[in-house]
Amino acid sequence: MSTDLHLPGRLGNPDATVETDGRCDPRIVAVSMQEYAPEVAVPPADASYEDCLAYCAGLEDAVDETHPLQLEVMPNFDHVEQSTETIQGPDGNDITLYIHRPKGVDGPLPGLVNLHGGGMVILTAADPDTTRWRNTLAAEGLVVVGVEFRNGGGKLGPHPFPAGLNDCAAGARWTHANRDALGITSITVSGESGGGNLCLATGLKARQEGWVDEIDGIYALCPYISGAYANPPSELPSLVENDTYILGCQQMDRLMTAYDPERTHDANPLAWPLAAEASDLEGLPPHVISVNELDPLRDEGLAYYRKLLAAGVSAVARTVHGTTHGGDIGMPDIIPEVHRETVRSIVGFAGSL
Repeated sequence: MSTDLHLPGRLGNPDATVETDGRCDPRIVAVSMQEYAPEVAVPPADASYEDCLAYCAGLEDAVDETHPLQLEVMPNFDHVEQSTETIQGPDGNDITLYIHRPKGVDGPLPGLVNLHGGGMVILTAADPDTTRWRNTLAAEGLVVVGVEFRNGGGKLGPHPFPAGLNDCAAGARWTHANRDALGITSITVSGESGGGNLCLATGLKARQEGWVDEIDGIYALCPYISGAYANPPSELPSLVENDTYILGCQQMDRLMTAYDPERTHDANPLAWPLAAEASDLEGLPPHVISVNELDPLRDEGLAYYRKLLAAGVSAVARTVHGTTHGGDIGMPDIIPEVHRETVRSIVGFAGSL
């Protein structure tokens, strides 16, 4: 591939990295990428399902090694009340819900169902960074319900699609059924990366099954939704432009196999929401799609936003410039004002419903 410095990122220079891409916030560049993108060898294109599960386990182990540091820098959230609830899942499984609410607040508050990232195949709702995120939102006036859904791989797997999605839907429906007990005025379903996939898919599932009126809004951050990672299409140039910036297409394609071992759901919008047609989207509640400028997933999020508009759905898109995948929520101590702006956006959206 030739070099054309008029084009951004790896479209112009195939050797570009986060560190050499001048668009990236210098505070992100100054941080070791090892903390945010653990180096675990990606299996080859012909990797077996078992190889992909082993890759998931290795990734999760590498992320777990960062937990002591995350706990060390965790703010004090004494002003947030935390509790748990265990509900029955669709397959007779137990689902833990983590409930966070501000202390000493009278009157009903907006509610938010949070679905964590991890490509639908790794990480947990109990992880320190996800716990901090729920506490942060609760401290700003939301009642937050985090769903511990089954993963396609890792310690909470292997439970291929649609197990995790079914758990997320169950968590959203429980939240709706308990609006009065929770003291909430509305329900926003939100998540980042794999959780962004699951929050969009939860909306699609709710519409398909006739309970979409139980959800008031959807806020997806850096959603992982195209499934087009083995052969990135020209209409999603960020998959090439920002490839290997925290995330890589080869990596994401292998995670697809862990989520859907037979790869029979590539065109199923409940698995990969970008496959949705207008008929799948019409009648959905208001959406916000938030993407990161230097994320391979940027353009698929924006493509979904355009599909929502074409289907007559109220939708807003925002691009967080200078940031890599999920940087605005995952680097609160590195880029604090960027982090706070995304928090304000989510809290404002939830409060407007």
